[in-house]
Amino acid sequence: METRANYVAVGAFVIACILALVITMLWLAGFQYSHEYEYYRTNFHGAVTGLGKGTSVRYNGIEVGRVDTLAFDPNNPQNVIVTMQIQPGLGIRTDSVSSIEPSGLTGGSYVEISGGSKNAAILTAQPGEKYPVIRSAPSALQQLTAGAPQLLAKLNNIADRLTAVLSDENQRHLTHVLANLDTTTSSLASRSGDLEATLSNLHRASDGLPTVVADADTSVKKLGRLSDDADQFMRGGSLAQLAGLIADTRRTVSSLDRFSNQLDRQPTKLIFGDRRKGYTPP
Repeated sequence: METRANYVAVGAFVIACILALVITMLWLAGFQYSHEYEYYRTNFHGAVTGLGKGTSVRYNGIEVGRVDTLAFDPNNPQNVIVTMQIQPGLGIRTDSVSSIEPSGLTGGSYVEISGGSKNAAILTAQPGEKYPVIRSAPSALQQLTAGAPQLLAKLNNIADRLTAVLSDENQRHLTHVLANLDTTTSSLASRSGDLEATLSNLHRASDGLPTVVADADTSVKKLGRLSDDADQFMRGGSLAQLAGLIADTRRTVSSLDRFSNQLDRQPTKLIFGDRRKGYTPP
């Protein structure tokens, strides 16, 4: 009987110790849980497919917390308010941005927070806010999804144009062009000898081009010297002498002209002289 009582006492003591240990662990876990995280909020516009309570939160790709709650924005049903538990001391900046990113091929998602710039201030709760609010931006996948209708419309337009380009009539035209191109290529191939001779002549002509350029340069220099001589002639006394020579020549020509006229009227005068007797006064 006494042995049985001892077993009961030992069992009760063990159970009490286990309960005390469990309560202590729960208390310590609750205390640590309440002091280990800082809370932040972010607002996502539209669907937040893949997010839920306990979804991973990453800061520059490193896991730093979990999603605590998700709720609709009472002022805008299109927005979803996400409350996050994040380890303290990260120094999230005012220009940090949160986005929903896909988690590989599993179909899940996580919240990604960018680091921001080092010169930006530390993000804090503003008046009227329970927690600091991180700005949000659509992810690359969301942007692609949002632009999918416009992309499909452009693809359809391109497909319609390709269909028009590849119509039966255009294919016939293209076949005709290719046939003409083949004929032209064959003609060029048959005249390859003439083309080679033409290229050879052009090569020889190009070899003589430096000589032509040198001759042209010499001619230009001669013209320059001639221009200088003409300028000196115009500026010196030679021009006045030339003018005097021209005047003397004109007088000589005039005298010869008068002499020719007299000779034509009286041809004997040159041989016998002037036989007309002048008037002798009494």
